[in-house]
Amino acid sequence: MTIFLTALGLMLVIEGFLYGGVPGFAKRMAAILLETPDEILRRAGVTAALLGLVVIWLAHFL
Repeated sequence: MTIFLTALGLMLVIEGFLYGGVPGFAKRMAAILLETPDEILRRAGVTAALLGLVVIWLAHFL
């Protein structure tokens, strides 16, 4: 549970820096996401999730 809460906190820190530090960039990225086809977003999301699992695995076992 500690790892989950740490990961959740890190995600919030990163998003907070994005929206608080460069809100114009965040708005432009949101506009681009709205125009991006669902299939591309789905593939990018699955790829990011798999990459995240690989990073977690590497962090724990290497």
